Amino acid sequence: MTRDFSFSIKTLPFDEDYKPSDSTRLTTNFANLARGESRQENLQNALRMIENRFNALAQWDNPRNDRYGIELDIVSVDLEIDGTGGAFPAIEMLKTTILDRKTAARIDGIVGNNFSSYVRDYDFSVRLPGCGGCGIPDDFGDLHGKLFKSFVTSDAYKAYFLKLPVICLSVSHDKTYRRTANQHPILGFEYQTNEASLTEQYFRKMGMQVRYFMPPNSAAPLAFYFFGDLLNDYTNLELIGTIATMETFQRIYRPEIYNANSAAGQVFSPSLQQPDHSLTRIVYDREERSRLAVQQGKFAEEHFIKPYGAILDEWSMQFAA
Repeated sequence: MTRDFSFSIKTLPFDEDYKPSDSTRLTTNFANLARGESRQENLQNALRMIENRFNALAQWDNPRNDRYGIELDIVSVDLEIDGTGGAFPAIEMLKTTILDRKTAARIDGIVGNNFSSYVRDYDFSVRLPGCGGCGIPDDFGDLHGKLFKSFVTSDAYKAYFLKLPVICLSVSHDKTYRRTANQHPILGFEYQTNEASLTEQYFRKMGMQVRYFMPPNSAAPLAFYFFGDLLNDYTNLELIGTIATMETFQRIYRPEIYNANSAAGQVFSPSLQQPDHSLTRIVYDREERSRLAVQQGKFAEEHFIKPYGAILDEWSMQFAA
């Protein structure tokens, strides 16, 4: 009999007192900031940057740029395989809550910020390099995509979240983007690219499509992965919460692109070799992040892909049917 997969969700505040748990993927952006001697200063500065950026975008009825606060929660998702007693740390991401200091309202934001996954680490850091130059396998990302679609349609997801996730990432540094005439009041100018990146293909198997927008006063467009209708399914404040959070992390993690001293033009080719950029005051170990991605991919292979391989294959076939 085919076993069922179920999901359990835990949340933890991401604030200046946050310390990563033993089960947290250390390549996750927020976990990387919360380590070392500069841990608390990193967290304070990052949270301040997020709140300042939010207020700068939500400028209506906000004359002092201090009306709104942002709370972030880390959402940790375990995948439980029925009948085996096993659980695997499948997904981790951030959810925003918006605090309106004028009305004392608490407004739900969007979940999906800083999305991370052990299985994605396995795919990109173990399976793909181990292919030996054979190209991209036809089934690359199939399992991860099915697991993710199973999660967002699960009872566990619906019990916690009212809307589907939006995952905001950096643009690809090996693609060229062209500005269109389409402009959204919050998301800004839309950009398009003629060639789908591997990341875009991977997220398509998760059921998500992508649009590229450069918000007002940003240095570069961001990639927004979503279900449904990005521009109409979410309120302005919800979108601002995602922009403020993810633009901040990208300014820290990829300053060559997102903290560049000049903004992207009508034709934009992002580069991690761009020397004309400014560094934030936040310590981030990018080399360690890349190294740990390999370790965590191997962890997924050892503790999930190999021991549950037959079950995963059977479930995957059933899911496709």
